[in-house]
Amino acid sequence: MQTQTIVILLILVGAWLLVLTAFVYLTVRHYRRLVKDAKEPDLKRVLDKMLSQTDTNSRDIAVIGRQIKNLEEEGKLHIQKVGLVRFNPFSETGGDHSFSLALLDAIDTGLVITGLHTRERTRVYMKPIKKGKSNLDLSKEELKAISQAT
Repeated sequence: MQTQTIVILLILVGAWLLVLTAFVYLTVRHYRRLVKDAKEPDLKRVLDKMLSQTDTNSRDIAVIGRQIKNLEEEGKLHIQKVGLVRFNPFSETGGDHSFSLALLDAIDTGLVITGLHTRERTRVYMKPIKKGKSNLDLSKEELKAISQAT
């Protein structure tokens, strides 16, 4: 009976030693990975440096986030919508050489450029657009160009 108890205790101690050996092996392997590229093999200094770098990265990410928001707001003011209509305003000329071009931003503010082509000359007009409307009278081609853009 006593021999059996000793064998069981030896098996338990052996199993416990295997568990501890595996734990120590994994811990040492993890420690070596942490300090692999470090100039100093002191774990505390390595971890302090990593924490410092994490804080720096967090601040940089916050700055970049603010910059992205500013760029998104600024981007709303850039031309984003374009509408083009070609037409023939006069029956005596051939082809659709005249045009109306709408250039609008995210809130439908911008301008409409119209070019009227005749045999003798081409005239170009510009009309401002605010929120899809103009304080000047718009031709049906200009309205169509705005409608295409929006």
